[in-house]
Amino acid sequence: MPNKKNQTSVGQMIQRCHKWRQKRKQYIDLARQTSDEIERERLLQTAEHYGRIVNEEQVKIDSQRDPKDKTPIPEEIAESAENSDAKESDEDEEIGFPDFITNLK
Repeated sequence: MPNKKNQTSVGQMIQRCHKWRQKRKQYIDLARQTSDEIERERLLQTAEHYGRIVNEEQVKIDSQRDPKDKTPIPEEIAESAENSDAKESDEDEEIGFPDFITNLK
């Protein structure tokens, strides 16, 4: 019985994580479309906040999941995930940092 409760808890955590990932993506997309530098920075900071929340929640999920429940990821899925992560980080770099961040001296 306790295992079933743990699975439900992990399932809810995964759903929250998914929701926060969507919010992060939404804020990044808004930042890309915004021409105002201050608003763009605010949106990127909000997206970064959601990214930190997702990372913390993912650590909790990983610690609570039973190793038997973890299924190995097929290679083609892992490769496509790595490629999409690389593509997303490339897109994030295209936004660029405001001058006050890049001109630190």
